[in-house]
Formats: sequence, structure tokens, C-alpha cells
Amino acid sequence: MSNFNTDIRFLKGVGEKRATELYRMGIDTIGALLRFYPRDYKDLGVITPIFDCNIGEKVCIKGKIITPITEHYIRKNMTLYKFSVRDDTGLMNVTMFNCKYTVKQLNEGCEYLFYGKIEANRFALQMTNPEISEVGSIGIHPVYPASEKISSKTIEKLMKTALTLPVEEDPLPEEIRNRYKLTDLKTALSNIHFPKSPEALASAKRRFVFEELFILQVGLMLLKGKRRTATESIIRQNYFGEFASLLPYKLTDAQKRAYNDCLKDMASGRVMNRLVQGDVGSGKTAVAAALMYSVAKNGYASALMAPTEILAEQHYKTVSEILEGSGINCCLITGSVSKGKKEKIKQGLKSGEYQIAIGTHALITDDVEFKNLGLVITDEQHRFGVAQRSKLAAKGKNVHTLVMSATPIPRTLGLIIYGDLDISIIDEYPKGRQQIESYTVTSELRPRVFNYIRKHLDEGRQGYIVCPLVEESEVEGLLSAEEYFENIAKKQLGGYRLGLLHGKMSSKDKDRIMRSFKEGEIDLLIATTVIEVGIDVPNAAIMVIENAERFGLSQLHQLRGRIGRGKCKSTCIFISDIKSDKTKERLQVITQSCDGFKIADEDLRLRGPGDFLGNRQHGLPKLKIADLFADSDTLRLAGMAAADILEHDPRLKADENLGLRAEIIALYKRLNEN
Repeated sequence: MSNFNTDIRFLKGVGEKRATELYRMGIDTIGALLRFYPRDYKDLGVITPIFDCNIGEKVCIKGKIITPITEHYIRKNMTLYKFSVRDDTGLMNVTMFNCKYTVKQLNEGCEYLFYGKIEANRFALQMTNPEISEVGSIGIHPVYPASEKISSKTIEKLMKTALTLPVEEDPLPEEIRNRYKLTDLKTALSNIHFPKSPEALASAKRRFVFEELFILQVGLMLLKGKRRTATESIIRQNYFGEFASLLPYKLTDAQKRAYNDCLKDMASGRVMNRLVQGDVGSGKTAVAAALMYSVAKNGYASALMAPTEILAEQHYKTVSEILEGSGINCCLITGSVSKGKKEKIKQGLKSGEYQIAIGTHALITDDVEFKNLGLVITDEQHRFGVAQRSKLAAKGKNVHTLVMSATPIPRTLGLIIYGDLDISIIDEYPKGRQQIESYTVTSELRPRVFNYIRKHLDEGRQGYIVCPLVEESEVEGLLSAEEYFENIAKKQLGGYRLGLLHGKMSSKDKDRIMRSFKEGEIDLLIATTVIEVGIDVPNAAIMVIENAERFGLSQLHQLRGRIGRGKCKSTCIFISDIKSDKTKERLQVITQSCDGFKIADEDLRLRGPGDFLGNRQHGLPKLKIADLFADSDTLRLAGMAAADILEHDPRLKADENLGLRAEIIALYKRLNEN
């Protein structure tokens, strides 16, 4: 039997005290320890002669201690040990701090392996605090993420003990391993921790990357299948042509595809769970309106929930104007709607007088009831918790769910983040959408930038200045919105109507400022990233983003999307004094492209998936070994394997899939914890 699920404190060499620290590191079972992969490896099999060493290089030297080890007391809690080492080619000095236990194991005249960085010394080369091993330790050794209380060497010893125990059922069925030429679990575990060769290490890594992406995709496909509940809300008739005749413009082919994807789902007799993802200004609201129109014509009600009042109002205005005179009634429910009006709206929703409700969190209060709710739509879906979306859907019976997002996600990442949803992408702009000119400048050109802002404001246009911080910071060179607002109101832009907007304001104050800007009462809005979502002001034609290097590319693109919504030419200026090649490359990407998906792909490549996801609550377990950008080919293969195995064994009941089934159960547990 496998001991993988055994509590780590029962592993020989652990005990209660050490177990507490291992728990803190996320290692609670023997299985979790075995899946605690090394962060790096040191190759003690490549011995470098002292004569051939270069300053700053990490090397392994095999040498003999040729001097007594001297002890020097420097100060309290600081003891220095020194000795010299020689091989056939030269001499090297070794300095060690507070290593009494290690030093006691060393003997003058004996040969050891010294692994560390070569430093310059007045008379000879030097290593400080090298890792010292017996000569018999030649080979590739793991380096683990350590803590103050548990070193990499301690984890290495525990790992050797854990690897002597019986191995669990392999989560990769033999047929999958053979087809994709993957090594078995026992061999892979041995070689990921203590590889016999670089080739064996590469083979083990490939197996675990595939396994991680395979299990995740099988789990998400099963989750998607579970959500395909049967429903009586079947949208049998398609009223697209009728809806299109209400529009003063033509929908793009991409909008039509997204609409048809949704109608096909809603006509299937099973609940729709679909994401419509489109760049800023791609026309997602028109698609939502078309769907709500068809749903209403089929005798069902719809609800559209937005994260802010002003965004809800924008949607209400757009949808109600399109549907004016069609016989379909819309209502708006937000916190600002008066009590008396809200009561009338609630009665109208309950009786079926209103077929479409648009609002904020006010939609999910217990006293809001719908007659025959068939479709629920959430906009900027990552702004809502799962519980909030579920509460709205629970106001009907097995209702169709559509989530919309303007946050560009790379296609490879989308397979994982939205793996439990069907995805439609609107990758085409409506005709007439303005291209935004974008430039990067240094702060030296700020006076010219202010002149350019004044030119736009004098022509009756509006604009934004975005700062990375709300308040003044100790970090030199970072500008805050409050400080910026005070300075330019007195100096550079005195006389213009300025507004200040940031996340620390109350919701009421934020809505008041945003509404004033939208209605043209504010010329220039100084803000933080709070404007990233929810302001549609066609008259805004200029944006300046200070400390642009502080933002991700996708975030810069989202911010830039607040302008270019009207008929006039729009310009975005990124200000940054950082001269690093990486920063220059990132800002070059954003100035040369307005394609959100292309920018998102570059953002992922430059920042890596961890930084790209940031604090977004995507609800997925953290990947331990796979890299969604570097391993995109493996992601594709693992997805094909996942689909194939579920086609032949949809419930994973076959004997050869029991190990996979156990991993999926553990995955669901982690997904629920997230």
C-alpha cells in the first residue's frame, strides 16, 4: 500500500516539531513531500580545476584541506572559520560563518567537494560558505526551497527516506504513458529528486509537467460536464434577424459567432455556461442585448449584473435605447434607485412586466424575484465572487449563465483559467472604432505632455492622468494621485476643472466623481487604476500614465481602452524613466499594438504566469512544476489526452484510471479550498 496520504509527522526523521514547520511550507503528507520539487540542482559530477575557475562562476571543486581550520570570534552570534584548499592546479581559500557543526565534520589532509561561487581574494581565489560534501557524493543533487528552520539538506535527507516507501497508484494510465513516451511514477520521482543523469532529469520533468496539466484539464472537463445540467429553459426560436433590424449599425462576424454559440447552447436542453471574451470596445454589450432579446421573445426573463453603478447605468442606457419600441421592457436596479421606485420594479419583475433587469449587487437581494428567469449575465466576471454569481442564478431553475470579460487572457492561459466554461472570443472591432496613438516618453518631456493635455482640453475634449499610488510613498520616483492632483491644480493645469478618483474613496464618492466626469463637469480626471473598468466617455481623447513600468501590459491596455471611444483622434502617453532593456521591450509592445490578445501573449511571455495572474482570484491551484507559457505544447497534448480518456471512461471507473480518479478527487478538494 502507498503511504502518500500518511501525515508527514509519521515519516522517520520528522517528529512533531519539524512537522509544524513542514505544514507551514505546505508539506502535510508524505505525498506532498514527494511532490515538493527541487527549485534547482547542483551538479557535483562536473569538477572544475582551481586554475580554470572564473570570478562569479558557480563551480564544484575537489580539493584537499591543507591548513588547520582557524576560528575567529567577530562579535556576538558571529564566528568566522578559515582554511585553505588545494588541488593539482592551484590554491583556494575558504571562509565560513557560523558553521560550527559543519566545520567539526572536516579534517585537515582530507579531500572534499566544495560547491559555491568563486570570489576574488587578495592572494588567491575564495569561496564563502560553500556547500561541502564527501567525495563519494559526486552527481546531480537537488536544491529545495528552504525555510529558516528547515534547510535544503534536511529536506534532501527526508526525501531519501520517503522514496524508500511503496509508491501510490500511478495517476497516468499505462496507455497514456506509452502513447506520449512518459516514464512511470516511481522512476520519475527518483529522477526528479536524485537524477542519474541530465537526460534522466529532463525525462522526469517532462512526465510531471504533462501529469500536472493533464490532471488539471481532466478535472476541469469533468467540472464542465457536471455543470451541463438539463434545463426546461430551452430557447427554441432564434430572433437574431429581428434584433439586428433594431440596430443603427451592423454587428461584426465575431459578434454573430458569439451570439450563435450561445443560442446553440441554450437550445440544447442543457444549461449554458459560457464566457464571451472580447477586447475593450469589441461590442460585448450588443451581443448580450441580442441574447436577452431572443430570451424574452421565447418567454423568459434575463438579468445582467455589473460591478459598479455607473457601468450598470451604461448597460441599461445602451440596451433600453436599442430595444425602445420593441415591446420588451427593461429596468435598472442599483443602490441609488429610490425605495418607492425599487418596490415598483420588484413587483414588475415578479409579474413579468419587465423581461430584462440590469443592475449591480442589488439584483441578488432576497426580495428580488423573477418570473421565469432563463438567463443570467455577469459583466467583468472576475469582479464577482462565485457565491454572488450563484445567488443570482439561484433566482431561477437551472438558468443559462453567460459571463463577459474585457480582460485579455492569453489563449493558452484561457484553457486553464476558464477550463470549466465554454469560450467565445470576439476578436474583431466594430467599424468606426478609433485606433489610439501611443507613445513612451521620459519625465523630462512632462512639460510638453502638459502642453498637449492643455491643447485637448482647450478644444473641449476630456482626459485622464493615471498614477500608480493613492498616497505619497517613501519609494523615490513613484507618483501618487493625491499629490499629483494638488500639484497640477495649483500649477500646470490651474484653471481647468480637475477631478480626483481612487480606490480608497467610498463607493458613493467614486460614483459621484465618475458621473460628473461622464456628464462633462470635469475636464481632467487624475486617478488610480480604479478607472480600469466602467467609464465610457466618448469625449475623452487623451490619457497620460505615470510610472508606466509599474503596470502589467494587459493593465496598461485596459486603461488605454478608456479613450478612443468617440469619433475624435485619441492619444495615450506612457511616462517612464526606467532604462532597463526589459522595461523598454514591454513598453515597446504596448505602443506598437492595440490588439489586447497579442499584448496579453507578450505579457505572459515577459512576466511569466505567476506575475501575470497576480492576485486575480481565478480559483485554481498553484502549478508546482508546469509553466503555462514555456509548456504550451505540452498543455495542448495533455488536453487531447484528457478529452480522449473521458470519452472512453467518463466517470474514471476503469481499474487503470483509479490513480487518476484519486488525483481528481484531491484536485476538487483544492479547487473548493480556493
